[in-house]
Amino acid sequence: MSQSTVSREPIAAAYAGVALAVAAVSTSAVLVRLATAPAPVIATYRLAFAVALMAPVVLGWHRQALRRVSPRDLGLCLIAGVFLAFHFVAWFESLALTTVASSTVLVTLQPLFAFVGTWLLFGERLPLPALLGGVLAIMGSGIIGWGDLRIAGEAFTGDALALFAAMLISAYFMVGQSVRQRLDLMPYTFLVYGMATAVLLVYDLAQGHALGGYPTADWVIFLAMAVGPTLLGHSILNWSVKWVGASVIAVAILFEPVGASALAYAVLGEVPVATQYAGGAVILLGIGIFMHFRVGRGRTR
Repeated sequence: MSQSTVSREPIAAAYAGVALAVAAVSTSAVLVRLATAPAPVIATYRLAFAVALMAPVVLGWHRQALRRVSPRDLGLCLIAGVFLAFHFVAWFESLALTTVASSTVLVTLQPLFAFVGTWLLFGERLPLPALLGGVLAIMGSGIIGWGDLRIAGEAFTGDALALFAAMLISAYFMVGQSVRQRLDLMPYTFLVYGMATAVLLVYDLAQGHALGGYPTADWVIFLAMAVGPTLLGHSILNWSVKWVGASVIAVAILFEPVGASALAYAVLGEVPVATQYAGGAVILLGIGIFMHFRVGRGRTR
């Protein structure tokens, strides 16, 4: 077997992995809608089951790395865990108020919020085409919000929660970008997921949410969310980025709302309205332009 053939094999596997991972994360929104438990409880068990599944690997192979984590990095992991925990709460709550199409498309505005953060904190600058792409995406979110406001005020509230969830996940990634310079992926995600689970447990108890007594179908959904969107989806994306680059991952993630909307139609019978089609298309085009020119400058990690 030639050297060129060997070098192509991981790349081909990575592209196949990206497709599988995007399909996995696309199931998240529909699984949330199928569960009967409150949004914070769904988020709690999604992360708790992921931590339980990761524990044998992390504690077996990465024990020394965990012991070397500094108090400062533990504190940053806790901050990241808080952002991740409430990202899930806000997003899952939005799915109870608005459509899967609106919610998942609006969450894809995360790169714009990430840029605002890096601009404020690190003075990052973008070329004009990337900025225009961002403006286009914001216009698309306005189209969706206007359409949903005409349908029901509750749907508009769901849209606002989805945007808030995008802000929180942007903050999560910004904190993680710093910590990941010093921690490997598995120890980092294990710590963050564990801390996010602890935060959510406290939140559940404070809100009076029951931690048990849910139907068997809900427990299957909790486990499916841990295995699919959390471990299978995000883990494969994190592995694939080494071979295909951040630009491919960034563009591939834009297909999540497409997959989620298709599943919502097939499973829930949810048909997007004209403003959701139009706004979603504008958002995806704008984010695609934004990420293309931003990644072109080598800024995306």
